[in-house]
Amino acid sequence: MTDEDYMRAALELARRGWEAGEVPVGALVVCGGEVVGRGFNRPITSFDPTAHAEVVALRDAAARVGNYRLVGCTLYVTMEPCVMCAGAILHARVARVVYGAKEYKTGAHGSIVDVFAEPRLNFHCDITGGVLADECAAMISGFFEARRQQKKETTQ
Repeated sequence: MTDEDYMRAALELARRGWEAGEVPVGALVVCGGEVVGRGFNRPITSFDPTAHAEVVALRDAAARVGNYRLVGCTLYVTMEPCVMCAGAILHARVARVVYGAKEYKTGAHGSIVDVFAEPRLNFHCDITGGVLADECAAMISGFFEARRQQKKETTQ
């Protein structure tokens, strides 16, 4: 499968988040060509500020492979990771991150800061951004547009 194929699978996870009332971000972890971890945003429904799609997928993958280190794995996520998620990714020793859309309010791969390029950190991973960026951005903007419309309808 290609990066685009895996990103489409992450977009499907993001749709599940949307259906649950969460900001639609999806993530999956691939090791050796096998999807070993899946996640979508759940902070609202789980009452957990750390339940971002990336963290949920990393937890799922670590439990499945039986190791908190995910050496040689790739994380696919529909949005540029935030600082918290970047830290988790680096601690898990993920080899590669592939993301879709930039996150201009909290992004940690150059939009706000670049945690992944910090030379003082003891681990670094490869990053590929912009995979299916338009589709990923459209999902987020569509979600917030729908929420604004719902809010507008309830106040009329």
